[in-house]
Order: sequence, then structure tokens, then C-alpha cells
Amino acid sequence: MESYVIRSYFPEPVKAVAIPKDMGGGQRILCVPSVSDRIAQTAATMYLEPLVEPKFHEDSYGYRSNKSALDAVDTARKRCWKYDWVVDLDISGFFDNLDHELVLQAIKKHTDCKWVILYVERWMKSPIQLADGSKVVRDKGVPQGGSVSPIISNIFMHSCV
Repeated sequence: MESYVIRSYFPEPVKAVAIPKDMGGGQRILCVPSVSDRIAQTAATMYLEPLVEPKFHEDSYGYRSNKSALDAVDTARKRCWKYDWVVDLDISGFFDNLDHELVLQAIKKHTDCKWVILYVERWMKSPIQLADGSKVVRDKGVPQGGSVSPIISNIFMHSCV
């Protein structure tokens, strides 16, 4: 029964919601999952986080439990007396352009849990429903706005460094 339930789950299309970027920089499209999909994503996040969190670099602050922008500023303040340089990265269109196969490869390095891998693949491929009701099929990208998206992005970034 369990394997049937795992194979039979398909997420609903995510709803596109445009929000303004900080400082008048255009709009960001958030992809809001249904309540049931958010619950499933949270379960996957709770499964993945303890596996990968200890492996992430201690100076990685984005989308991390128990780490905040204030922690990053505090670390920078302490280190500014030791170093005369800083690395600040913003990867334009990061979530929108992640390669699905590379994301799945990165996740498979940390788990062989079939339902997590299958669900992540389905969430990435789940269509985006626009305000007019039309649906856009995706062949790349991770929907920004889901509860699993931050851990997916950090797993991917960790696999790149």
C-alpha cells in the first residue's frame, strides 16, 4: 500500500503570485503550493535537513535553520578586522534556472529515499498556474515559494562548491 501511495501522489500546479522586489527592482514570481503540497514539502524538508545541514559550510547563511542575516552581519563585523575583502553573491535567476537533473543528482548524493527523490522531481516539474488560469510547464527551475525550495537550493549550492 505504501509504495502505491508514494507513486500515486502528484502535486497540484503552483499558483504564480507576483511580488515587488526590494528597492524597486521589478517583480519576483513566487510559486505558492496548495496546502496538501506544502505539507508534503515540509515532510521532505524535515527528512532532508538533518542529513545535509551538518555538511553545509558554516559560513553559508541563506535559507538555513538557526542562521540569519543578522548572524552573517555579526560574523562579517568580527572578521572585518582580520580581512580586507568580502564575498557577496547574488545569482540572478538562481531558482528559475536550476537544472532538474543536476538537482536530482545532488539530492541523490545525500539520500536514496525513493519518495523524497520522486516528490522533488514532481515538484520541480509541477506547472505554474498564472492569474488568467493558464498553465506553464517547466523544464528547469525550482519554484520559489515552496517550503522545500530553500533546502533544495542549498543542497545544489553545496554540491557545486
